[in-house]
Amino acid sequence: MFELLLCSSLTILPDFLFRRFVQGKRIGHEITLFSVWFELRWGITLCLILTLSLITTIFYFHPSTKAATSVYRTVTILPETSGRVAETFVDMNQRVEAGQPLFRLDSTEQEAAVATAQRKVAEVEAAMVVAKSQLAEADGRIVQARGARQQAIDELAARSEVQRRSPGSVAERDVDRVRVQVDTQQGALDAALANREAVVSEMEFKLPAQKASAEAALREAEVDLKKTLVVAGTDGILQQFALRPGDVVNPMLRPAGILVPERKVTALLAGFGQIEAQVMKVGMIGEVTCIAKPWVIVPMVVTEVQNVIAAGQVRPTDSRSDPVGAASRRDGCRGHPARSGYAPGPIAAGRRSHGGLSSSGVA
Repeated sequence: MFELLLCSSLTILPDFLFRRFVQGKRIGHEITLFSVWFELRWGITLCLILTLSLITTIFYFHPSTKAATSVYRTVTILPETSGRVAETFVDMNQRVEAGQPLFRLDSTEQEAAVATAQRKVAEVEAAMVVAKSQLAEADGRIVQARGARQQAIDELAARSEVQRRSPGSVAERDVDRVRVQVDTQQGALDAALANREAVVSEMEFKLPAQKASAEAALREAEVDLKKTLVVAGTDGILQQFALRPGDVVNPMLRPAGILVPERKVTALLAGFGQIEAQVMKVGMIGEVTCIAKPWVIVPMVVTEVQNVIAAGQVRPTDSRSDPVGAASRRDGCRGHPARSGYAPGPIAAGRRSHGGLSSSGVA
C-alpha cells in the first residue's frame, strides 16, 4: 500500500493536476467515475508500472524470510550401555554442572565381572608363587641328577680301570651296563635342566602375560562398572528428563533426556529463497522481529552465507520437543516483515551487532 501511494503521488496526481488546471476538466463533469480510467490512463498505467518495479526491487534487494531459528547446541543424554535405572540424582529442568551424576544403572552384572576379574588376577599371582616353588624343586632335581650322573661316571671309571689292570676280572656285561647307566643319568640331568628352563620361561613370560591380561580384563570390567553411572558432560539445563528407578534405557531406542548447554544466544540461522541468494552477502545489515517482543526490532549483521544446502544435510533428530507446535514455530520469529515464504535456497548465519550501527539480515 505504501508503494502504491508513493507511486500514485508521482504519476496519477500530476496527471490529474494537468487535466484539472491546464485542460480545465472538472471532477463530476468532464472527469467522472466512468471517464476517469480514460482521462487518467497515462498516470494509472505509469503508476502500476512504477509500483510493480518498486515492489520487485524491494523484494530483490531487501530479502526477508520466516524460516529463522535460534542456533544452539543440545547434548543427548545416552548411557554407553543399556540397562535398568537403579537410581536418579536430578530432576527435569534442573541446572547441572559438568561431572555431576545424573542417574545410575543396575550394576549387578558389572560388579560380578569386576569380582571375577579380581579373582583371576589373584589366581595368576598364586600361580607365580607356585612357580617359584617349582623352580626350587627343579633346582633340586638338577642337583640330584648331577649327583647320580657323577656316581655313574665314577663307577664306570672304576670298573674300566680294574678291567684294564686285570683283564677278565670284571665281566664285559657289567661295564656295558654301567656305561648305559651313565647315559641314562645324563638324560635325566638334561630333562631336569629342560624342566627348569620351562619353569623359568613360565615365570618370566607366560605368567606375566597372563597377569597383564587379567589386569586388563579387570580394568575393562571397572570401566564397564563406571559406565553405569551417567554424569553430565557440560554445564547446562536438563530437559525432558523423566527417568525413574525401574525404567529401561537403551542407547539405540530410548535416550534419557536432553542437556542444553549454557550459552548466550547471539546468532540466528535462516533460510532464504533462491532469488534472494544472489544478493545475500557477508556483512549485510538487517533486523529481526519476534512476536514475543512486539514493536521491538533487533539489529543483526550477516556473518556467514551458505549458498546451497544438500537434502538431508540437517538431521531433524535429537531436538527438544516444542509444545507450541509447528504453526507457532513458523510464525513466532521472523526476519523483516514477512513477505516471502521459505524456499530451498541459501542459509545465512547472522549475529547481533554490538556497535549500534546496524545489524544483520536474519541469519
